[in-house]
Amino acid sequence: MDDFFQQFESLLQPVSSRAEGALFANPYPIDLYEDGDNVVLEMAVPGLRPEQLDISLEGRQLSIRGTLPETDESEDGGRRYWSKAIVRGEFQRNVTVPAGVDPERITARVDQGLLILTMPKAAEAKARKIAIDNH
Repeated sequence: MDDFFQQFESLLQPVSSRAEGALFANPYPIDLYEDGDNVVLEMAVPGLRPEQLDISLEGRQLSIRGTLPETDESEDGGRRYWSKAIVRGEFQRNVTVPAGVDPERITARVDQGLLILTMPKAAEAKARKIAIDNH
C-alpha cells in the first residue's frame, strides 16, 4: 500500500507554486488526487466537446489528445486582435497512472469544461482492516 502512495506522490513532483505555475501557463492544466476508492484526474478543457478528445491507455501511460479548431481566417470578418491568448490546434498530455488502478474500470466525462477521469483502485490496492485471531 505504501508503494501505491509513493508512486502517487511522485506523480505530483515537482509541483509548482501558483506563482511559478503562472509562468508555466499550461493551457490544459490537470489536478490528480485520491478520493477514497478512486484516483481522479481533472483536466481543464474549456470549449472542447467529448468528440474532440481522445483518451488512450497503454500499460500505465495515459494519453489525452484533443483539438481546439483554429479560427477560420476567411470567416473572421477582418478581425484585428488586440489580444489572442487562446491556444488552438492539437495538444497532448501524458500521465503515468499509479500502480493499483484498475485500467478496465476507468471512466471519463466532460462537465462544464472539465474532463474528469475516475480511476477505481484495484481491490488489492485498497486499505483493509485485518482481524486478529484470539487463539
